[in-house]
Amino acid sequence: MTEDGRTEYGDESRHAYEDRQGSGTQRDCEPEPEPEPQPQSQPRSEAPRRTLAVPDLSLVVLIGATGSGKSTFAARHFRQTEVLSSDFCRGLVSDDENDQSASGDAFEVLHFIAAKRLAAGRLTVVDATNVQSEARAQLVRLAREHDVLPVAIVLDVPEQVCAARNAARADRAGLPRRVIQRHQRELRRSLRHLEREGFRKVHVLRGQEEVESAEVVTERRFNDLRHLTGPFDIIGDIHGCRSELETLLGRLGYELVRDALGRAVDAVHPEGRTAVFVGDLVDRGPDSPGVLRLVMGMVGAGHALCVPGNHENKLGRYLKGRKVQHTHGLAETIEQLDKEDAGFRAEVGEFIDGLVSHYVLDGGGLVVCHAGLPEKYHGRTSGRVRSFALYGDTTGETDEFGLPVRYPWAEDYRGRAAVVYGHTPTPRASWLNNTLCLDTGCVFGGAMTALRWPEREMVDVPAERVWYEPTKPLATEAPGGADGRPLDLNDVAGRRIVETRYMGRLAVKEENAAAALEVMSRFAIDPRLLPYLPPTMAPCATSAEEGYLEHPAEAFAGYRADGVREVVCEEKHMGSRAVVLVCRDETVAEGLPPRPQGGGGTSIGLPKGVSGALYTRTGRPFFDDPETTERILRRVRDCAEEAGLWAELETDWLLLDAELMPWSLKATGLLRKQYAAVGAASGAVFPDVLGALEAAAARGVEVSPLLTRQRDRAADAAAFTEAYRRYCWRVGTDPADGADTSGGGSGGSGVSRASDPEAVPAAEAVPGAEPAPGAAPDAEPAPAAAAAPDAPNAARAFGGSDRSAGLGALDGVRLAPFQVLAVQGRSLAGLAHTDQLALIDRLIAAEAAVAARDGARAEDSTDRPGLLATTRRIVVDTEDEASVAAGIAWWLDLTADGGEGMVVKPVQALIRQGDGRLVQPGVKCRGREYLRIIYGPEYTRPENLRRLRVRHLGHKRSLALREYALGLEALDRLADGEPLWRVHEAVFAVLALESEPVDPRL
Repeated sequence: MTEDGRTEYGDESRHAYEDRQGSGTQRDCEPEPEPEPQPQSQPRSEAPRRTLAVPDLSLVVLIGATGSGKSTFAARHFRQTEVLSSDFCRGLVSDDENDQSASGDAFEVLHFIAAKRLAAGRLTVVDATNVQSEARAQLVRLAREHDVLPVAIVLDVPEQVCAARNAARADRAGLPRRVIQRHQRELRRSLRHLEREGFRKVHVLRGQEEVESAEVVTERRFNDLRHLTGPFDIIGDIHGCRSELETLLGRLGYELVRDALGRAVDAVHPEGRTAVFVGDLVDRGPDSPGVLRLVMGMVGAGHALCVPGNHENKLGRYLKGRKVQHTHGLAETIEQLDKEDAGFRAEVGEFIDGLVSHYVLDGGGLVVCHAGLPEKYHGRTSGRVRSFALYGDTTGETDEFGLPVRYPWAEDYRGRAAVVYGHTPTPRASWLNNTLCLDTGCVFGGAMTALRWPEREMVDVPAERVWYEPTKPLATEAPGGADGRPLDLNDVAGRRIVETRYMGRLAVKEENAAAALEVMSRFAIDPRLLPYLPPTMAPCATSAEEGYLEHPAEAFAGYRADGVREVVCEEKHMGSRAVVLVCRDETVAEGLPPRPQGGGGTSIGLPKGVSGALYTRTGRPFFDDPETTERILRRVRDCAEEAGLWAELETDWLLLDAELMPWSLKATGLLRKQYAAVGAASGAVFPDVLGALEAAAARGVEVSPLLTRQRDRAADAAAFTEAYRRYCWRVGTDPADGADTSGGGSGGSGVSRASDPEAVPAAEAVPGAEPAPGAAPDAEPAPAAAAAPDAPNAARAFGGSDRSAGLGALDGVRLAPFQVLAVQGRSLAGLAHTDQLALIDRLIAAEAAVAARDGARAEDSTDRPGLLATTRRIVVDTEDEASVAAGIAWWLDLTADGGEGMVVKPVQALIRQGDGRLVQPGVKCRGREYLRIIYGPEYTRPENLRRLRVRHLGHKRSLALREYALGLEALDRLADGEPLWRVHEAVFAVLALESEPVDPRL
């Protein structure tokens, strides 16, 4: 009995074919820790107290005549939620538990609920008479469908006792005695055939005393080793290659123990690690007995675990005298074993008989088996499960070599547990959807591979020679070794619940998922390059300050109320939110999605020349031409190298949150269709209107009020035009397309227009509708009147020709990073913002040296502004009035100079309120003139401000927090090396939430 009061058992059928054909069930070869209680009843004098062993995942069927005490027995030994009563179900459908005409519907309900419980892995008890074989057959079939063991508990109570109990119940006082007699006759006929019907355990309790003295003890399945947390070293297929196994164990740090003849009989790790063998120890190789001797010794000493392979299964049947074909290396193993003594061969047979089909380890986070196992079979016990674990599944086809074509189950795997297995040789061990095939064909001249868990580090040793010629060349055909498809429509379609570590379960509506799917499938970059999407950002509380809709005082007061003392105010510039994934080189990019070494998933083999990604907050590429993106990434990469960030952060890639400027680089359509149209119309209309009114006033007509109003309106329109012009400047020079930005046009020429079709009117509540979606800190924009610098020099400063790939110079493009989101194996989202900005400052400062090196090849290039822009900031103590006043003054100066505003963030990240809820990670406080772009030229008029102050911020704040939690979840899953579909589940959910209806001006 275990510490938690449960016994263990190993009661699963391993003869899948017999199980499928419906022939009699057979006991598995797994050993029992204690003798199995016999189904036959024993005299009360010999067994005054009965212990009934019940597997912790099984379908328990109570059998007995009406009045035999089944409900009382169930209530005494099982949880209320575990028991499904036919009487209760009959009441559910008819309001009368004794209405026998409703029995059909009642049992339909009972079977439905039982199926749901078994599918969820819950012990289920059926409380009904179950004396008829037809009724029991349905339950046995239900247990088999869900790969659990059916257990029968028979209450054989005398007829008189049953009659007396029924007579004492008002609702059954009139029950005819013949009903009880019929039940008793059917029960007697059933007792001898229960095991033949398929029940794997049968407990018969005769008489009231046995029923009352019985004790139910739940058993732990032999495959349930969740309490073992490792660390483990999981070793792939060996196939008799003893020498390579000894070498691999040495590489893993094990110390071999040898017997008097020098043979390895055990291996011990000084740090207490446990080896786990995935099976196929024998056949084909030179020394199968030596491998068995070593593995058996390690298992016997408690230094290893082992699951059976199909080759052990076949050898075990041979040792039992069964007729098997001596093919696929078995002949060599038989010849080698014939040189051993009979005692050793007997030990081998006993060892193979004791192997369990698969193990669930490390709290359920790791499953080890031979040929792989879908999630629905984890921890289950049936012939079907054992067959899959030994042989896998096939498509029913054969290849050109006459071998079965394996079904790629791992491509569809979406389980939380990592599945590590072997069976199908593959040239390299690689992760796919949290599954890993470790059979790298050692016996065929490949290598023997092991996985260190939980480190997820792979260790291998090459084969000493080709010991056995393969039937066909090794190819990446193992279900976990093929690249396969990393994502599936079912990962994101429909209504979904995403589990997050910071806000629990978050729902994504079906209609929102459909909208996100449209964007993701048509416009977004390859999802394998899309590990994160930034959240939207909530504005600060509405200000009551005269002339202002937003003011820093509300932002500081809000954080003070949340218990946040220190905040950092970062300047917010009008650009486009950008996420930058930059790899150290193309070789690193080929191993993307980015993950720690040995992490889940698989490499995707990106095209040559791709070393990262630069995409918008809705996942769309910024530039149509990849070369433009690569030139920007190249500069960031060189700066990271110069700043020493690659080495300091121990990473080969960086994921940055940033702002790309100018705004006109992406929002050309929005400028032309909405803002420039207003500016052009006002510029065309107001001069004539004012001229006419002034002429009328000169003639003595009383138009002063109207003239004053129109002058104010003209001034507001001019301020509106001036406001958006600040965020548009020319990029590069191309005489063929010399657009002028003075009227709010496209903001320059020569650079490939951003491919993001987000540029739509702000009134549409869709992703990207706001001019600065989810605005973040940015670099200071160049004045609208600034002329474009010399294009050729600027182009050379970025390491390219002035017309590289048909593009103009990149001079004028500014990238303002403000956060390092993640690096290899770590999420940095929890790093304090001051520390984040310190890292960014080093990255930006390094650009001068990088530009100087380029400038040695092109004079004057170092005089041009660099690509990277600094984010100015100030730290404010929300409880210090002087500090708050300084923060407000800083914002006023910033916005008076044409700045957009600022973002206020807690200095420390991931702060929670006293009730455990997340504090807003940042609020935006936009300047008075910038809001003119958002709310219209005349929004500052008192009557308009009064109306606009009635803003409903609750939904926007909720949306910001939910998207933030999902973004954090994506980063954590990325850092943990989870498979791409898991990372993308959270990323997709962020995009889906963006389609929730919310005022886009907030």
